[in-house]
Amino acid sequence: MAKSSLYVIQVTGGREEHARQLVLRVLPGVAEDCYTPAYEAMKKIHGEWKLCRGVLFPGYIFVQTSDPAALAHRLASVPAFTRLLGNSDDSFIPLTDDEVAWLNAFTNVETHVVEMSEGVIEGDRVLVTKGPLRGHEAQIARVDRHKRTAELEVHMFGRTKRVKVGLEIVRKRASA
Repeated sequence: MAKSSLYVIQVTGGREEHARQLVLRVLPGVAEDCYTPAYEAMKKIHGEWKLCRGVLFPGYIFVQTSDPAALAHRLASVPAFTRLLGNSDDSFIPLTDDEVAWLNAFTNVETHVVEMSEGVIEGDRVLVTKGPLRGHEAQIARVDRHKRTAELEVHMFGRTKRVKVGLEIVRKRASA
């Protein structure tokens, strides 16, 4: 039996959950897990801040399988745009160990969600005090204090992508 790996399926942006449901219908016995990684962030809805979820990698769903050829074959019967990422010569490339390690380090393994982080700004440095971003401040490319999010630069799918995650800045002070 081949080793199970994590593969990425490109889908129409904004339709990740719909595509995931369709893929699950045609993949019994082929996929061990199929999910859309998400992130938590605070959003202001009708004047109140609420904890909401957003798609971590818009336009992609993730599938754990040991048979990518069968996966690709069955995707042809999905009535929506689905394309297993790989080379042009019909070989399918699983996520690298580094990419899987990044996902496992930031997302809750059961829910596949990057939970909300909390931090402070001291001078021009961001210091994360709790949450999955703690200890990973170097990956933060930009902080949007008004939207309570941070953008991370992460190497995923063979290129550098910017992903949005929740980051609440609870205090800001000038450096001494």
